[in-house]
Amino acid sequence: MRYADGGGLSEQGRARREAVRLQAADLFVRDVPVAEIARRLRVSTNAVYVWRRRWRAGGTAALASKGAGGSSCRLDDTRLNRLAQALEQDPAAHGYDEDQRWTLARVSDLIARMFHTRYTLRGVSYLLHRMGFSLSLSLSLSLSLSLSLSLSLSLSL
Repeated sequence: MRYADGGGLSEQGRARREAVRLQAADLFVRDVPVAEIARRLRVSTNAVYVWRRRWRAGGTAALASKGAGGSSCRLDDTRLNRLAQALEQDPAAHGYDEDQRWTLARVSDLIARMFHTRYTLRGVSYLLHRMGFSLSLSLSLSLSLSLSLSLSLSLSL
């Protein structure tokens, strides 16, 4: 999975790539030519040149995986638990009286009020997904979608 597909590497993927870099380090010690290393490990010569430069500067430790990418969560486990408890309550308990639905905007506002930190709507979506919450459509929206679909189908027949 490529980064644009919403992925990045899993822990196993990072470990696999690190193992390849460590194999390259063994070959650097034996003065194997860059092109030969690239062929054996099925990587580009540019990658081998980068690894060799890092290896020369910092040894084998410089080829170790740096871990998962991206910024770390701004809310620690205690705050995440408090947020989960707040989301289990009705939105009215937090001042949202118009309807009883949690929206990304409301959750973002709740986080800002509770913890004095801001998340974008996309950031809130990622955070909620990591916490185990999932998207659900309200019944009225589902009914209106099915009605509009049936109307458009009947018009096209």
